[in-house]
Amino acid sequence: MRVAMIGATGLIGRALAPRLAATHELLLIGRRPAGVRGVEEQVAPLDEWPALLAGEKIDIAISTLGTTIRQAGSWNAFRAVDVTAVFGFAEAALAAGARQMLSVSSVGANASARNRYLAMKGAAEDGLAALGFERLDIVRPGLLRGDRGGDRRLGERIGSAISPVANLLLRGPLDRFAAIDAERVAAAMAALVGAQGEGRRVHFNRDLKMLAA
Repeated sequence: MRVAMIGATGLIGRALAPRLAATHELLLIGRRPAGVRGVEEQVAPLDEWPALLAGEKIDIAISTLGTTIRQAGSWNAFRAVDVTAVFGFAEAALAAGARQMLSVSSVGANASARNRYLAMKGAAEDGLAALGFERLDIVRPGLLRGDRGGDRRLGERIGSAISPVANLLLRGPLDRFAAIDAERVAAAMAALVGAQGEGRRVHFNRDLKMLAA
């Protein structure tokens, strides 16, 4: 299948792109090269991404794109990445024939949430659902563990350090908030590519672990 993907330079994207490249025809779109061997890459500013899919034939669209308020610098800039860019890419992929969309969101995402981050993530989810993909897979992992290099917030460093103990306490319905390795999320998403069935599916930690097994 021909897969178009944004976010390949991020924590999950870096683990997912090589997996996809091994079994699918992969087109990566981003603001800088991801450096994945044997794949086609298109590099352009955010607002030019939809135009890059004009004339393409796409089967599956994937977004692992995401930023932080520290990186973005303002909530408007944050929305431009996590909502506007994702929606624009998805809309263009749908027009290019994509039947399935996979998108990384966040546990707790809800357009009505008081937390601004979770509200924006929820708004992005709702926007994708309204587009009308045959199948939409929303991935909502807990705290992501993995090598972020220098791009790591203090809260994430503390969370990762205490996650082995915290995960023991986060059982039952609370396990969706537990820490999970980005590699495992990537493996789960790779397993979802081309999945049959219709409608909107939301995958939490427990589902992701089963898919990755």
